[in-house]
Amino acid sequence: MAGGNPDRSDFVIMDWNFYRFRSVWRVDATAEEAYPALAALGDYPAWWPQVRAARPVGADAYALTVRSLLPYDLEFVTRQVRRDATNGVLEAGLTGDLDGYTRWTVYPGEGTTRLLFEEEVVANKALLRRLALVARPAFRANHTLMSATAGAG
Repeated sequence: MAGGNPDRSDFVIMDWNFYRFRSVWRVDATAEEAYPALAALGDYPAWWPQVRAARPVGADAYALTVRSLLPYDLEFVTRQVRRDATNGVLEAGLTGDLDGYTRWTVYPGEGTTRLLFEEEVVANKALLRRLALVARPAFRANHTLMSATAGAG
């Protein structure tokens, strides 16, 4: 209706605590070497500097402590829910300071292997929730830095 109030059902409310990330890396390893390295959650602190601790809490589950440049730790449990070596897929559910999932997909190549990392999470940590509106760009940049160093590892 011209001149009337807009239909409010057309507006989308953004959840400032929802994040979607995607990173692609090329590694000098075969898919047969990369896949088991990614599946071994307990070994992440050895090659991913921001994963400060990985403590087993059950079958295919680890409590992870993660910290990058910003002055806060994220603590969450990651449970592997899909292990498909044939198709190169590893997927894990996350609960704690982050709720959601992560997925690795391993693509074999000529001399290198391509790794696709996807993550969709909701930040539950109180600090992140309070600062989401103003600090969201810093949180995203922090994740980008963390992903870059993981690719080198």
